[in-house]
Amino acid sequence: MAISPQGKPMQSEAKTVDQYLAELPADRRVMLEDVRKLILANINEGFEEGMQYGMIGYYVPHSIFPAGYHCKPSEPLPFLSLASQKNYYSLYAMSLYSDTESLAAFQAAWKATGKKLNMGKSCIRFKKLDDLAMDLIADHLRGITVDAYVDSYIQAIKK
Repeated sequence: MAISPQGKPMQSEAKTVDQYLAELPADRRVMLEDVRKLILANINEGFEEGMQYGMIGYYVPHSIFPAGYHCKPSEPLPFLSLASQKNYYSLYAMSLYSDTESLAAFQAAWKATGKKLNMGKSCIRFKKLDDLAMDLIADHLRGITVDAYVDSYIQAIKK
């Protein structure tokens, strides 16, 4: 991860996921590789992996949803992002941000695991792999098809 002259982390300029991972210190790379394996093993067909907004992104490609992301239509519709931040790691689950019922169910299920959920609007922050409810994340990913996500997104932006 690049560091600004002020000592703050800057958004990665990596063009590929492999390049992004290669830029990280070994311990951070291993952490993200473990979470990435979980994502790739459980994400439904149709989502694509690549770099988006300086992070590893999983998104709905323009070939499936030509309108793209309403804030920036030239970008494919973001679904999930994974990043190494200065003091923690982040997993951005846009599917939870746009669906309040799914968010409430996800939060209740996380609480039932006994793990503490450190979450913003869509950002799950963690410092170690054990902070994550891996089975719950896997279940959440398996439960969302591209079509269902696009439908949910369209309904959310209509509101």
